[in-house]
Amino acid sequence: MEELHVVDGLNNAGNWLVRNQALIISYAVNIVAAIAIIIIGMIIARIISNAVNRLLRARHIDATVADFLSALVRYGVIAFTVIAALGRIGVQTASVIAVLGAAGLAVGLALQGSLSNLAAGVLLVTFRPFRTGEFVDLGGVMGTVLHVQIFSTTLRTADGKIVVVPNGKIISGNIVNFSREPVRRNEFIIGVAYEADVDEVIALLQQVVEADSRVLKDKGIQIGLNELAASSMNFVVRCWSNSGDLQDVYWDLLKNFKRALDGKGIGIPYPQMDVHLHQKPTPEAEATQVQPQ
Repeated sequence: MEELHVVDGLNNAGNWLVRNQALIISYAVNIVAAIAIIIIGMIIARIISNAVNRLLRARHIDATVADFLSALVRYGVIAFTVIAALGRIGVQTASVIAVLGAAGLAVGLALQGSLSNLAAGVLLVTFRPFRTGEFVDLGGVMGTVLHVQIFSTTLRTADGKIVVVPNGKIISGNIVNFSREPVRRNEFIIGVAYEADVDEVIALLQQVVEADSRVLKDKGIQIGLNELAASSMNFVVRCWSNSGDLQDVYWDLLKNFKRALDGKGIGIPYPQMDVHLHQKPTPEAEATQVQPQ
């Protein structure tokens, strides 16, 4: 009896295979095709990821940033590949995409600040408004750029402090780069007494500026009477020098202006205050001053 049951089971299985032969072949083809899609997608994802990484490194983008962006591209291609493979075997990809979208929205809302810094970091490494080693002002924070990373930028201030600035704040504010241009301009406001001769002062300031070899004469020197203030005539002096010499040129010229004006006896006004002291008489002194009639 047991042998008859086994034979009947085999006959039923055979009949089921014969009846559903087309369906089985179809599923088998779809599964093989899905596996092939995944394998090909993985290969394409690796090729595209490596190409993006090489392109970013060729543009001298930080290695950490290049690796992160290339990995992001790779996982994005793999995700599309898996969705395509699921669709090949009959899974409703619309529902899968909807679930992934809802999950992505929830994660995005939870990590809103971090994603903002991430997007800002991508913009910074793409457009390169500043590079490592440059002196910048990022929304009121001034310093030399040490690292430009995905979520933040690290600066070293002039007094040796390390400041980490979120990239979101950088991209939403003003970026002032002091090192990008090879030459920069100094500007001085020099106040002298009204008794001084205007032409003499201009000639004297011109001589001081031209005597400094670090001043770029071909960029032009501007000197003129800028303001008639309450207690002084204010002259403006503008001259150009290499960015690396800017601060030293400013200090040296300011010192030489003072020496030259002192040598010609031209005064530099400064605020003065006259203080008058009045002594209040004592009651005894008041009594002696007032005599009865």
